[in-house]
Amino acid sequence: MFLDASDELLVRRFEQGRRPHPLQGEGRIVDGIHAEREVLKDVKDSAHLVLDTTDLNVHGLASAVNELFSDDGPVTLRLNVMSFGFKYGVPADANYLADVRFIPNPHWVPELRPYTGQDQNVRDYVLTNEGAGSSSTCTSRPCSRCLRGYRRENKHYATLAVGCTGGKHRSVAIGEELARRLDQLPSVTVNVVHRDLGRE
Repeated sequence: MFLDASDELLVRRFEQGRRPHPLQGEGRIVDGIHAEREVLKDVKDSAHLVLDTTDLNVHGLASAVNELFSDDGPVTLRLNVMSFGFKYGVPADANYLADVRFIPNPHWVPELRPYTGQDQNVRDYVLTNEGAGSSSTCTSRPCSRCLRGYRRENKHYATLAVGCTGGKHRSVAIGEELARRLDQLPSVTVNVVHRDLGRE
């Protein structure tokens, strides 16, 4: 594959980088580009494919190359759904943040306090509470659009952080529910991490 671009674009790229073309000598940038074209003429002629990058940015180029040569199909995005407790700090690598502290806290229900969001009784309490279902829907829908955009831009990793106060009940239950929903998206692999579970 031979990558090419218009003279105008190449001149602009050199000017933006504020550096001369290595073959321009005492001439202009365009003289260096023409000299380079002459040197590479045989290479270009022997290429199986010439890809014009004039109208492509770096993401468009990556998509075009992936489309032409990948045997693996579309780019797969690895999504980490991470539950956490705000009292321990927001994850630094979060691309998308959901705050679920508006849901009633099972911590204040004595029979639920010892359990976690991975236990069915806590999950039922959290997910059947008013607003929890719509919260999962309202988070998963825009997040799915965001993930489709990430895939178009050839981004391979993303983190959705779901936070409650301590990272034990609500964020764990909602995080697992969001992971279940988002795992149904094409070309997305979901991994669930409960950062602060067991920390209290």
